[in-house]
Amino acid sequence: MVQTPQDLIDRLLDAALLHVPFDGWSETTFVAAARDAEIDITMARAMCPRGAVDLALAYHARGDAAMVDRLKSDALPERFRDKIAAAVRFRIEAVSDKEAVRRGTTLFALPMHAADGAKAIWGTADLIWDTLGDTSDDVNWYTKRATLAGVYSATVLYWLGDDSTDNQATWAFLDRRIDDVMQIEKVKAQVRDSKTLSALLAGPNWVLSQIKAPPRMPNADLPGMWSPPRD
Repeated sequence: MVQTPQDLIDRLLDAALLHVPFDGWSETTFVAAARDAEIDITMARAMCPRGAVDLALAYHARGDAAMVDRLKSDALPERFRDKIAAAVRFRIEAVSDKEAVRRGTTLFALPMHAADGAKAIWGTADLIWDTLGDTSDDVNWYTKRATLAGVYSATVLYWLGDDSTDNQATWAFLDRRIDDVMQIEKVKAQVRDSKTLSALLAGPNWVLSQIKAPPRMPNADLPGMWSPPRD
């Protein structure tokens, strides 16, 4: 049976998760994972050039995929505010190993990996908005994702220290953070409705109106792109 690069990464990741609680997302874990998965270390490095860092990012991506699947299959609340809360909750509940997340937080707190961690969190926020049908194409595209990334990361940090039954304290914390964001949105609406404030902010608002969301690359069958064969 021919295995794809993603199959090999999944095997490495599954093996690594047994070692992460003891050795973190480290070179020791990466080498042990290759050995346990019976994958030649050269092949393992070809799949994950940065070793355990790439495996940590693959673990995050696995959680994102599980969240998206649940968002598409579960019945969601009517209010959009509650849909966002549900999405963040689904993402946290997709975690199979809290210690793996704790170790990942430590890894991505290091200066040389901070950009990777920030990109992963932004990617989660972007997936949530896209899956929930966000169509903004202006500065709101950025503010929505930046705000949600802040809510998500703060909630994860709270969850890591939460020992309440069924994470009830975490979900209450999440609701408070979203309520805080909703207060900001109310203030923004009041500013828009005020003729005086709108006039004062006409210049800044014009500048912001020129900001556009980044273009989305279409899923096209271009040379050099690989996609799974169709049945």
